[in-house]
Amino acid sequence: MTCQDLTAAKARCDVFEALASRRAVRAFLPDPVDRATVERILALAARAPSGTNIQPWKVWVVAGTTKSRLSARILAAHQADDPQYQEEYAYYPDPWTEPYLSRRRKLGRDLYAQLGISKGDAERTKAQFGRNYLFFDAPVGLFVTIERDMNVGSWLDLGTFVQSILLAARGFGLHTCPQQAFAKYNRLVREELSIPESEVVVCGIALGYEDPDAPENKLVTEREPVSAFATFAWE
Repeated sequence: MTCQDLTAAKARCDVFEALASRRAVRAFLPDPVDRATVERILALAARAPSGTNIQPWKVWVVAGTTKSRLSARILAAHQADDPQYQEEYAYYPDPWTEPYLSRRRKLGRDLYAQLGISKGDAERTKAQFGRNYLFFDAPVGLFVTIERDMNVGSWLDLGTFVQSILLAARGFGLHTCPQQAFAKYNRLVREELSIPESEVVVCGIALGYEDPDAPENKLVTEREPVSAFATFAWE
């Protein structure tokens, strides 16, 4: 095997490992992540494809006191059930249908079982959901936005960009959690970061080192086999 063959094989393994090990981590260590690493992750993610290379994404990075201040404001609104904050785009189906409803319910049951939260415990359930707004204690938070006048195709491109961030982070030994939950409090995010109204706050992303001892990080989600979602016209 030539040197070039070895390099190609290692690259394939790295990609496979990143895909297999990526998951939504919900508890992070306080260990810092330096800015140069975040910039490298974003530079790699920016290689994501987009229609006619328009690259319809923007990222707002928070850490330190800015992240703490913003998290405190959002968490307070969440705890108060402040009705002035509403989702600015539809993320989930309405109404829910099968098999999607069952998959969602299973994830909720499995996650709360790991945390010892019983069904019907509204107080602990709400508190756990509120940890979204602390970025699950990750040292770095990202907000991904897109211009409002972009169409469905650009939202598809945005998805490839977000996934590229999640996979690039694995290359640095980091984990992530994509968080649509922040979209509800887009007004607070805008105020803190001076994001213009012309941009939709699509999601947040927690970025840091996984806490391997946290029970919620021991959750392994299931995936459907290829035979369940792919149709081959292989002739």
